[in-house]
Amino acid sequence: MANKKIRPVRKSLQEYARGIAGGLLFSFPLLYTMEVWWAGFIASPAQLLIMVVVTYLLLLGYNRYAGMRPGVSWRSVFIDSVEEMGLGIVLAFGVLFVLNRIQFGGMSIDEIMGKIIVEAMAVSIGVSIGTAQLGTSDDESEEENQVQAEAKESGWRTGLRSKGSLVVLALCGSIIVGGNVAPTEEVVVLAIGARPVHILLMAVLSLAMSMVVVYFSDFKGTGHHQQKNLAFAITLDTCLSYLTALVASAFLLWFFGRFEGVNFEVAFAQCIVLGVLASLGASAGRLLIK
Repeated sequence: MANKKIRPVRKSLQEYARGIAGGLLFSFPLLYTMEVWWAGFIASPAQLLIMVVVTYLLLLGYNRYAGMRPGVSWRSVFIDSVEEMGLGIVLAFGVLFVLNRIQFGGMSIDEIMGKIIVEAMAVSIGVSIGTAQLGTSDDESEEENQVQAEAKESGWRTGLRSKGSLVVLALCGSIIVGGNVAPTEEVVVLAIGARPVHILLMAVLSLAMSMVVVYFSDFKGTGHHQQKNLAFAITLDTCLSYLTALVASAFLLWFFGRFEGVNFEVAFAQCIVLGVLASLGASAGRLLIK
């Protein structure tokens, strides 16, 4: 979207089209989920503000480390993130209006704004991913040539593999995948019905899936790690991805009110249950959306 040079109208329209496709692709399940509509109705202004801030920070991180033009200036990253959030708001409003979930005659402005903001945050992340990942090979070559010299000097490729960028991509993947399930009652039902052995098995399954994805996506055949350090690197990245997924799960469950009226054991079990999906998003997200 934003760039140092003026981009042709055709390319700008192509980027917006990719953003719209990505936003709808990743967010349609949430746009059709009743619990998300209800969350928008009951969310406090403080919660909505926190969600907007967290989403914008995720957009900044994704656009900086793995977006359409990684390695560009922070000014371009800020502009791209604002455009993607704005497009997410427009898309969320349009879809909710078409689905008759927004009624200007029978709803308060607070309810309308709450629904739009909650839905738009997920759509915005999808817009960012779609803009970056649905491009053609010609576009990718052109963008790569454009920043190649700058990238070599700044060392952004090293930064891409840093732990900070890993956490950003893991958070994006966790929220995209886990956010589709977090608002539903099934998470609470599974958490209440699970025994300690089931919680342990879910945690082991999450770590195992993360380790497999991390190994095949980042390490196998890349040559970036010596064999003696390979096991440590895989273990470190797996644990970091899983911890990130648990943090994202806790944030999503808190936002959708799943911690209200339950004790610590049930709240912890909910994080582990949702963490099975979120951890897959956290680890696979670095392969699928970077």
